[in-house]
Amino acid sequence: MTDDGATPVTTRKAPANTTKIKSALLRYRVLAWTTGLWLLLLTAEMIAQYGFDVDTPRWIAVVHGWVYFLYLILTADLAVKIRWPAGRTIGTLLAGTIPLLSFFVEHRNAQQVKRDFGV
Repeated sequence: MTDDGATPVTTRKAPANTTKIKSALLRYRVLAWTTGLWLLLLTAEMIAQYGFDVDTPRWIAVVHGWVYFLYLILTADLAVKIRWPAGRTIGTLLAGTIPLLSFFVEHRNAQQVKRDFGV
């Protein structure tokens, strides 16, 4: 209490909304794995097509492109919610373009978010 009988006002940092972070993390993780799997399929398709002259379906690249687009949106959503720095955000966004990298980056990011926000 202060001298005039009023309760002092304390300033606190607002707690993070863990429900929103938890759901954003889940969406990010699902799309990171989906993007990684489609990228592996696309890589195999390109090797078969250009390396062994096998006629392959052309729609694999289209599906991967749309899945990667969703990955970009959902990764940006998570990055904004947990306030990743620009470098980490861009690195995570680019992880969906290198085969197998999205799996490792997703694992590292998920551990960090779970540890920092308790989700």
